[in-house]
Amino acid sequence: MKAIWNNTIIAESENTVVIENNHYFPPDAINTRYFTKSETHTHCPWKGEAFYYTIEVNGQTNKDAAWYYPKTSPAAKPIEGYVAFWKGVEVVA
Repeated sequence: MKAIWNNTIIAESENTVVIENNHYFPPDAINTRYFTKSETHTHCPWKGEAFYYTIEVNGQTNKDAAWYYPKTSPAAKPIEGYVAFWKGVEVVA
């Protein structure tokens, strides 16, 4: 799977985990030069507290376009630390 934004591959892995129609990429699959930690946090009742990244590619910024759960509830352990995308980031095979 590839995550693409602004015509650039920002993450790539053959080992994503799919939960609720989102592909979660292993942390070592993201190209960290495009990611900046955000101050945004949200809570999911069954996964835990989500943290966000802002993505910047070729001078364009996509605020809070990626999220991850650094510590999940027991039910969501397979995605702990994994990164998922939204806000126009295309995830393709």
